[in-house]
Amino acid sequence: MAPSDNGNRILLAYFSRAGENYWNGGRRTLDTGNTEVLADLIRDRIDCDVFRIEAAEPYSDRYDATVQRNVKEQNNDARPRIVGDLPDLTQYDTVLLGSPIWNVQPPMIMATFAEGVDLTDKSLRPFVTYAVSGLGSTVSFYRDLGTGARLGDGLAIRGEEVRDSGTGSDVDRWLSAAGLV
Repeated sequence: MAPSDNGNRILLAYFSRAGENYWNGGRRTLDTGNTEVLADLIRDRIDCDVFRIEAAEPYSDRYDATVQRNVKEQNNDARPRIVGDLPDLTQYDTVLLGSPIWNVQPPMIMATFAEGVDLTDKSLRPFVTYAVSGLGSTVSFYRDLGTGARLGDGLAIRGEEVRDSGTGSDVDRWLSAAGLV
């Protein structure tokens, strides 16, 4: 991978779930998960490598079943397994880490990823899609894992709005503030 214009080598890693999602108080079935849409917007704007985080035991495409599993995983401080090998972060300076917000925090599979790679002295910038709680407890979630990463400002985009034309300007501002464009 070639470095970005500022010499920074960037990995964009994300977890996203398609299927039935919360949507403005109801439900809507999505062919592409909201976080994947946001990851694509980011990827289109910067020079980066991309790693999609996939659960070894896929989450249901049904909303209620996913909520039940997530609550159980959070209550048990679970670390759901990830498909395949995790990336070697040696060559990266910055990791953009994306997920939905489930029950006010990233899903536990994000802890699996963050603890499974060496984030020591990496700039870690979370980005999330949400229904109600914005970034929620994302900052404390990653900070409390004790990965050694330097946690930067996050980006939160409401899932119902991630496909709107104005989202690109929010992404541009976030990337610019982080010095990544």
